[in-house]
Amino acid sequence: MLDTVLGKLARQQDPNVLVGFDHADDAGVYQFTPETALVQTVDFFTPIVDDPYTFGQIAATNALSDVYAMGGKPLTSLALVCFPEKADVEILERILAGGLSKMVEAGCTVVGGHSIRDEEMKFGYSVTGVIHPQRVLANQGAQPGDKLLFTKALGTGVISTAIKKGVARQEWIDAAVRSMTTLNKAAAEVITGGTGVSPVRAERSSAGQPRACPELAEGAAVPTWSVHALTDITGFGLVGHAREMALASNVSLVLHSATIPVLEGALDCVRAGYIPGGLKANREFAECVVEYESGILEEVKTILFDPQTAGGLLISVAAQDSTLLAQALHAAGVPAIEIGEVLPRTRPLIRVTP
Repeated sequence: MLDTVLGKLARQQDPNVLVGFDHADDAGVYQFTPETALVQTVDFFTPIVDDPYTFGQIAATNALSDVYAMGGKPLTSLALVCFPEKADVEILERILAGGLSKMVEAGCTVVGGHSIRDEEMKFGYSVTGVIHPQRVLANQGAQPGDKLLFTKALGTGVISTAIKKGVARQEWIDAAVRSMTTLNKAAAEVITGGTGVSPVRAERSSAGQPRACPELAEGAAVPTWSVHALTDITGFGLVGHAREMALASNVSLVLHSATIPVLEGALDCVRAGYIPGGLKANREFAECVVEYESGILEEVKTILFDPQTAGGLLISVAAQDSTLLAQALHAAGVPAIEIGEVLPRTRPLIRVTP
């Protein structure tokens, strides 16, 4: 529905908008000096776990993720609160405390917010970050031959549904919460060369060795890998966000289902029918661009559309750099794994192999 509506809106003409909503990217990027651009995003939702503090942590982690997915550094945030008038105010205090703990971990200052009375509780943040205008990592830019790395496991949507129904096992809940409260900060810092501020697409000499880009700010780190596109896997699921990357980059993608990590209990939830409405909507919208090779179980197909909260980063990196980047991510405690590759544009847009 939103895709249809956005397509009908008039386009504003502002040359300082480096990334808008044309390619369904993770955040907006607005340049205001030759050296600096703002990264802006907003996200809030209803509780998906019972503990208020944990809910606040998850909401903050999720909101911060979009800035990391552009390669930016979060600076400030504003809290968005919808809270029932007659609810216990201590619950709100715990939610805000949980969110603040993750903002502190990210080095992002909460500078205010807005609250309204609402019978349905909701919480989240708008987040503003910074990035060098020439070092933005968008979902556009994936190149044929690239490898696809993924930094978290799928399954938070179906496990959250099982939690709401009161049937989730504690080990499933623990695994999902660990994933949803893990910032993408460490992964983004590795991807961008260790600074957490300035993603750099390192140029290569004729001998194929990395060399500094001429526009690099003095003292900025130069990564030894060439990342061409980046996005986080959130509400549209792996296939939905992979579709956006493929369309924006005018390429096709191959996903290897056997290597795609899945949270403990997620496939059990699918088999038991704990399917969120968002998963069904994602599948109805995006499955038309997918072709499955034989031998893929139905529950595996289903999990590819599972809407994620605070999901992992999908990275399109030059093939010769994939192993090195994966090793660096592992050294930083990020369990990145290669899940596919990029092909020249063809049909299907996304092919899934066993």
